[in-house]
Amino acid sequence: MFAAPLNPTISMLSFSSRRFLALSLTLLMLTAVHAAPTLPGVGAAMQGAVDAHETAGAVTFVATKDKVLHLEATGFADYVAKKPMATDTLFWLASSTKPITATAALMMQDEGKLSITDPVAKYIPAFAALKTPSGKPANITIQQLLTHTSGLADIKRPVYFASKNLTDVMNGYFSPLTPMLAEPGERWKYNSFGLDTVGRIVEIVSGKSYDVFLQERIFGPLGMKDTTFFPSDAQQPRLAIGYSRDRSGQSMNVQAPTFGRPVRGQFPPVPGGGLFSTASDLGRFGQMLLNRGNFEGRRYLSEASFKQMTTIHTGELLTGYSAGQMNHVLGWGLGVFIVRAPHEGLTAPLSVGTFGHPGAWGTDMIVDPVKGVVYVMMIQRSNLPDNFENEPARVFVQAADAALAKSR
Repeated sequence: MFAAPLNPTISMLSFSSRRFLALSLTLLMLTAVHAAPTLPGVGAAMQGAVDAHETAGAVTFVATKDKVLHLEATGFADYVAKKPMATDTLFWLASSTKPITATAALMMQDEGKLSITDPVAKYIPAFAALKTPSGKPANITIQQLLTHTSGLADIKRPVYFASKNLTDVMNGYFSPLTPMLAEPGERWKYNSFGLDTVGRIVEIVSGKSYDVFLQERIFGPLGMKDTTFFPSDAQQPRLAIGYSRDRSGQSMNVQAPTFGRPVRGQFPPVPGGGLFSTASDLGRFGQMLLNRGNFEGRRYLSEASFKQMTTIHTGELLTGYSAGQMNHVLGWGLGVFIVRAPHEGLTAPLSVGTFGHPGAWGTDMIVDPVKGVVYVMMIQRSNLPDNFENEPARVFVQAADAALAKSR
């Protein structure tokens, strides 16, 4: 005597149909198990920023040293076509590239191939010709390049478009010679060319082109599979469209990122701001820094170099992106800002010693070593009023911190 089937409909299916159904159910269960976690309230906060036209869309990421706590997409990757944002959307990092360049230099220091106290002219002789405004030899150091205290003027944008590699970029800066703006160490002035120069030094001492060095030593080992200076044809459909907020604040205007879509061999890998990446990739880099230079059993930075990177080197100099309050809130390490003291706004939930770097188009990586959290926000908007203290970043960090506080 046979027991009655639990579901007569299923029992009537052919063997192949039942196998397909079972496989489909299994895949659905696996998808549910591996779905990205989210923190309550973060998505709603970012949707509020989208509704207010602060950004067309965003991807947000939060992690501890060894666990992803949150990964969520909000709004649109293409606002005009209403293409939804996806968690694997690629963004131009712009200056969020700089901590990666600082890490590359410190890796070379750990191998004894350079010291951050070395004069730049030791590696690029053209720097020996630089004179300060007072007429003295500049004697700029790698450390001053990494802390924006070199006194250098920034490079003219057409130099990039006339260059195919970093050697061309250096030649473009010195032909004709660009005058310095200040005595080295005298004041802090944000300067992307300084980080480009650091990248060229890494090329010289490593014997590899800068993009190859990063792929072999950082991106490949860390599993940053979508991080590149040169997005491929396969990656192209996943690039977020850049926008600016219109003057009325009621809409977004299409505006291509400054470097467009660079092509290897036709454009240099720009160490001061040329990378494209995803929130998850940048998050893994942030987790490595949260682990003090170590991640998943592999060491990328020595303890000594990590401490150098995350220690304020600018003393009492006023540092920041504007002439306002952030000058007193931030100090500068090697390729990263460092929070001196939290203030109202974005830094309010952050601990003293928090470090990271934003990008001009709204990407942001923030590492809070006291709370043990890394925050990454990816948006693609050009006319933010302040690269650091922007509204989408503020609502993201505050919502994420509030959710984490409730779970502790």
